[in-house]
Amino acid sequence: MARRHGPIDLIIAAALSLLMLLAVRPAQARELVDFPDYRYQPGTILIRTAERKLYYIAAPGQALRYTIAVGKAGKQWRGVKYVEELMVDPAWSPPAEVKRDNPRLPDVIPGGAPNNPMGARVIGLGPGGQYAIHGTNNPRSVGTAASYGCFRMHNSDVIDLYARVRMGTPVVVAP
Repeated sequence: MARRHGPIDLIIAAALSLLMLLAVRPAQARELVDFPDYRYQPGTILIRTAERKLYYIAAPGQALRYTIAVGKAGKQWRGVKYVEELMVDPAWSPPAEVKRDNPRLPDVIPGGAPNNPMGARVIGLGPGGQYAIHGTNNPRSVGTAASYGCFRMHNSDVIDLYARVRMGTPVVVAP
């Protein structure tokens, strides 16, 4: 004999379904925060390496704060760069230093490939083009010191930031 489902059973089933949907959502490390440092104009990106946080100044006194991965020991830097490149699903060619440390890497990893460490977007920094803010195929690295000097974000967060920045956006990297 089949059991009839009452309203409580349906509510429990709906709640469990909602919990399962929330559990598989992509990580989002961004949040709107008060940012009372008025030295930075809206549209500026401020990276605080020691905090492993990137701040996009949204308005006077407010910023979007994202958790990021920063350069590992000996690979961190500070200074001012500017956005000079914006790419969707970029291919990646490992720089000589990375290739030396990982000689089995291919010369090029196509954009969108699951082993492409650049993730969904690249916000290239210049002059020089050596560093970038980008997504990652290793989301567990976000919040750590893991890169060769670039800044990694969850793919959903770099997509969000990418939509906000423009060519020439200043990027301030502080300790």
